[in-house]
Amino acid sequence: MASMIEENGPSTHTEVSSSYQARQKLEGLLNKNMRIRMTDGRTLVGLFLCTDRDCNVILGSAQEFLKSTDTFSQGEPRVLGLAMIPGHHVVSIEVEADSLEDMQGF
Repeated sequence: MASMIEENGPSTHTEVSSSYQARQKLEGLLNKNMRIRMTDGRTLVGLFLCTDRDCNVILGSAQEFLKSTDTFSQGEPRVLGLAMIPGHHVVSIEVEADSLEDMQGF
């Protein structure tokens, strides 16, 4: 890793450590339940499986909830299974509290 940094030009140690910390944080979220709100008002809930440099997100066992006119009801979910959400459509991402509590035990 150090030789790669030297080949690509000067770099500081803080860039490497912040990149490493960000990667560790993302790895810690793998297989956790997430809720993703999209620009068109839909909400997808599923297991976080992976992401890429363009911020596209892959959810497993995903369910889709349509934007309802009634703010108190989410309606019936539509089962999608494996879903890819383009990064430019993501408005917000939430990790379910139960998933985060499981992480605290490690």
